[in-house]
Amino acid sequence: MERYDALYRLYDEFDAKTLRAYQDFVDLFPPVDSRVALEHWQSASEELDAKKDEIRGAFDAGETYADIAAHATRDQAFTALDLYSKYGRAVNALVLDVDETLRSAGGTDNEIPRETLHLLTEFHEKGVPIVVCTGQTLENVKGFAIQGLGNEIVHSGDLSIVYEAGTGVFTPGHGADTKRLLYEELDDEIRAVFDAIRSRVLSASPDELRRCTHLQGNEFNVTMKPNFETGSSRAVEVVDDALVYLLDLLGETVAEDGRDWARAYYADSDPEIRGVLEAQGETSERDAAAIPEDVRDTFERIDVAYYEGDAAEIGSRELNKVVGVEAALEVLGVDDPFTLVMGDSKSDLRVMRWAAENDRGIAAAPEHASRDALDHVVRTDELVFDRGKAGDVLRAVYALNRLARLG
Repeated sequence: MERYDALYRLYDEFDAKTLRAYQDFVDLFPPVDSRVALEHWQSASEELDAKKDEIRGAFDAGETYADIAAHATRDQAFTALDLYSKYGRAVNALVLDVDETLRSAGGTDNEIPRETLHLLTEFHEKGVPIVVCTGQTLENVKGFAIQGLGNEIVHSGDLSIVYEAGTGVFTPGHGADTKRLLYEELDDEIRAVFDAIRSRVLSASPDELRRCTHLQGNEFNVTMKPNFETGSSRAVEVVDDALVYLLDLLGETVAEDGRDWARAYYADSDPEIRGVLEAQGETSERDAAAIPEDVRDTFERIDVAYYEGDAAEIGSRELNKVVGVEAALEVLGVDDPFTLVMGDSKSDLRVMRWAAENDRGIAAAPEHASRDALDHVVRTDELVFDRGKAGDVLRAVYALNRLARLG
C-alpha cells in the first residue's frame, strides 16, 4: 500500500497536469529558427525542472515519481501500479501493430502522432527493444519506420520488423540474422496450395467481385480488399462475397469435392465466418466432424480470416505474427520476454494469446479493434485506448517500468 499512498499524495499535492504540459511542450517542440521561440522553450524547460525539483524533494524516490508525474495521468499511473502489483516486472519489449493501432485512417490521418513517436524513442533510449509487427511489405514498413523513428533507431540493433504477417523478420545490425525468411520452412504441399490459389484468385472470380476488389498479400497470403471505403455498406457486401468465394476456391484446391468441406470446416471454427455464410444462405449441409482426415489436416494448416467491411484472406497458419515475434525476440536477444502487445486484428490476437498463455506480457487494443481482440483485452487488463491514442497505453507502461525499477 505504500506505493499506492505515494501516488495518491503525488497527484493530490502536486500539479501533475501542468507538469505534463511542460514536459510535452519541451519534448515535442518543433525545431524552429526563431530566437523568441527558443527563449520560450528555454523558459518552459526551466519551469519544468523547478516543478520536478518540488517532487524530487518530497519523496524518497523523488526522481522516479517526478518522471511518472511528467509522463502519466493519475489514471495511467494507477493502471501502471496495478499492473506491477499483478505481474511484478517491467515490460522489456514492445510488439506493435501499425495500421489502426499506432495510426488510424479515421483518427490520425493515417500518420503516427508525434506524441506516440516520441514515446517510442524514449523506450528505445531506455533499452527497450521494439518489434514492429505488421501485414505490410518490408519496404513499406521500413520506409515509415525510418521516416517516423529515424534511421539511427531503425539500424540500432534494437528494432525488428515482422512483415507480411510473419513471412519474414528484418532486424538490421545482426549480420547473418538480419533477414530471416520464415517461409523457407514451409513444405511443398502448402506451397502448392497457395500457388494454385494465387494463380486463380482473380481469373476465376465472378466479374462483379473482380471489379469491386483488389488483391493484397504475398506468396503465402491471399487477401481480397474492397474498392470502397472500409466499413461502408458496399464494402461489407463485397467482403462477404469475397469470403464465400475464397472458401470455395480453397476447398476446390484441396479436394475434388472440397467446397462444402471448406464451408463446413471454417464455419465450425469461426463464428464470424459461420454468421456470414448463414446470412448469405451459403452454409454447408455437411457435418464438420465427417471431413476426411487428409482434407482436415490441410485445412488445419491454412487460416481463413474475415474482417467485416475490410478484407477476406487466406494465409498459412505456420507463417503468422506469433512465429515472427518469437523469431524477432530471439534475434534481439530478449531471452525472457515480457512484452506489451498492441494490435487490433485477429492476427494480433494470436500474439496476445501467446503472451497471456506463456506469461510473455500484456495486451492493449484500440476501441475499434476486432470483437475477439477487444474481448481478450477487456478480460485481461482492460488496456483499451481511443482511436489514435496509442500513446495513452505507452504512458502507462512507461510508468510501470519506472515503478518496477524501484524493486
